[in-house]
Amino acid sequence: MQRLNASTTPVSALQHHRSLGAPGIVHLGLGNFHRAHQAVHTARALEHTEGPWAIVGVANSSAAIAEAMREQDMRYGVVEISPERTEVGVPAVHSDVLVAAQQPDAVLDALSAHETRIVTLTITEKGYSYSPRTKSLDLDDPGIRADLAGGAPRTTIGRLARALQRRAATHASPVAILSCDNLTGNGELTGRLVREFAEALPAAEREDLLAYLRGSVSFPNGMVDRIVPATTDAYRQAVADRLGLRDEAPVPAEPFSMWVLEDHFAAGRPAWEHGGVTFTDDVEPYELMKLRLLNGTHSLIAYLGALDGCDLIAEAIARPHIAEAARRLMRADYLPTLTMPADIDFEDYSAQLFTRWSNSALGHRTRQVGSDGSTKLAQRVPEPAALHLKAGRVPQHLALSVAAYLRCTTAPGTTEHTAAMVDPGAEALRTARANASGTREFVAAALRDGLLGDELAAHQEFQARVAELVDVLGSHGVAAATEEALQANG
Repeated sequence: MQRLNASTTPVSALQHHRSLGAPGIVHLGLGNFHRAHQAVHTARALEHTEGPWAIVGVANSSAAIAEAMREQDMRYGVVEISPERTEVGVPAVHSDVLVAAQQPDAVLDALSAHETRIVTLTITEKGYSYSPRTKSLDLDDPGIRADLAGGAPRTTIGRLARALQRRAATHASPVAILSCDNLTGNGELTGRLVREFAEALPAAEREDLLAYLRGSVSFPNGMVDRIVPATTDAYRQAVADRLGLRDEAPVPAEPFSMWVLEDHFAAGRPAWEHGGVTFTDDVEPYELMKLRLLNGTHSLIAYLGALDGCDLIAEAIARPHIAEAARRLMRADYLPTLTMPADIDFEDYSAQLFTRWSNSALGHRTRQVGSDGSTKLAQRVPEPAALHLKAGRVPQHLALSVAAYLRCTTAPGTTEHTAAMVDPGAEALRTARANASGTREFVAAALRDGLLGDELAAHQEFQARVAELVDVLGSHGVAAATEEALQANG
């Protein structure tokens, strides 16, 4: 079977038919989400209005996707899957791909090039070298310390700062840094972390960079939303079935895709409004809606599902006790802590979420959604939990979320699905569990060590409730724990 490439791609599958133009975007994080989200929206924008907006994609360390894309002339299929249909589109908006671990100088060259007008990021929450405890750049991180000392940058924040330093010293052209990760105020946070890195530099390096950041670099806030599972052979076969071609880098995705942005780009942007992007002066309502109602609830479904022996999110949400826990988490614990965007109705949005989670054809695994909980939950639990606790109410399903995460992480052999979850905080949590005299002491130690910041670590009632639910999950199972939370919720 022929390989997917520029000469074999069917015109009917191309999502972008106009001239690609010069590279104007560098994207850090060449994973599935970027290739099924920002790349697709950019392809649609370029189909409407041409411009110098080709994307240079940068993988952090793994060369597998970069090599496959090079062999396919930067092309790959996006496999949109629902129970009703499967369609394959080819964005064709990348002009080059790099691997930061192998080509650090080339990456800095791309980031600092005069032609680069936008740098986008999908590096996941853990990629920002951010300390939930201090709410600042983690200056104790070995990678950050090495990047401050000089040499080839190892962290994303160091890479950005060093590239901006080079821009300031050469052409000083403006640029926008656009985070596409699930972080509260992701643009503001990214800008603050870069400035904190700059402020930690020696005085001789610091002032020119800070002046350039103030005058020529923008950090728009944004919200992204699309469910994108991991690639398997089933999706390679889907491309073969529909295009008659072999694709070694396909990306599966649900049909739904949403991108909301502040229109704050220092050096221009693609016509993304014609590519399905919503522009607004206030991203926060969309951001909190997504981080809490979708991402926060998604985490609970993943942990409960994995503990209940479910491989897929669709399988987990089909279990009535997990579905009811998800509904209660959204309505009772998350919804009172946010203001819905004016153009979105909660009942419609929540119903849509359940439809998306129930997409059995997509194959989204509980292990994928549940991995990296130590960084994800820090963005989703502390603030809404603190709001409820200040009002004198223990948020039962937020406590259940933390309990289920701790059970998955410290008892990974419970099921094959919990065993497959990967978490940077797992080893420390297991050590804390082994050294504790009981569950309450373990939960106190876990929260005290910065899992969810300082405020919840000081709240004895929340700690006690999490510990009780950890024990119920361990002794009686998921159905009993969800019933326990439901009864306490009233």
